[in-house]
Amino acid sequence: MAKGSLPTHVGFIPDGNRRWAQQHGMPKEAGYAHGIDPGIQLYEQCKAYGIREISIYGFTQDNTRRASVQKHAFSQATVEFALEVARRGAALQVVGDDTSAQFPDELKPFRERRGEGIKVNLLANYGWEWDLDGLREGSLRSSDVSRVDLIVRWGGGRRLSGFLPVQSVYADFYVRDEYWPDFDPRHFEQALAWFRKQDRTLGG
Repeated sequence: MAKGSLPTHVGFIPDGNRRWAQQHGMPKEAGYAHGIDPGIQLYEQCKAYGIREISIYGFTQDNTRRASVQKHAFSQATVEFALEVARRGAALQVVGDDTSAQFPDELKPFRERRGEGIKVNLLANYGWEWDLDGLREGSLRSSDVSRVDLIVRWGGGRRLSGFLPVQSVYADFYVRDEYWPDFDPRHFEQALAWFRKQDRTLGG
C-alpha cells in the first residue's frame, strides 16, 4: 500500500466501556449500551470514506468470564449493533464460536456473510486460540477475513488483546486514550491522517 492512501481494511477495538460507566456514576454494565451509537457512527463514517472492510470486537471468549450482568449487557449491545448495521446494508459476518451457549442466538444467521455493502466482520465470542485451532481442519476459522491494514483502539490500551492475530501481523496500531462511549468522528479522521504518514513496506 502506497504511503498516503486509505487503508482497505480497518480493525477497531472499542475499549473502556466499564471505566466510562464508573466515571459517570453508573454500574459497569451500563457502559456497553452507550457504545452502540458510536459504533453506528463509525460504521457510517467508514462507508463515507470508502473503506472496503472493517472488523470490530463485540466480545471475546475471555470476556465471558465476567459477572453475568455484564455478560448479558455486552451480548445485547453486540446484537443490537449487528442487527442495525445489517439493516443499513452491511455485508455482515459474525466470527466466533457459535457452538457455545455464550454465542447469541440472534447472531447465528450471520455466521455466513449476508448483505452486499461494506464488509463488516463482527467478533462475538471470539478467541484467538479458537480461530487458530481451525488450522487443524485446514484453515483459520476467520478465513473469510482479509489482512488488516490499520487497527484503532480506544481506552488507552497498547495491546491487541487477541484481535485477529494472523490478519493483524502487518497492521499499524493507533491508540486513543478516550473511552469508547466518548467516540468522536475526529478520532477516526486523525487515525487516517496518521496512517497516511506511515511507510508501509510490509517487510519489503
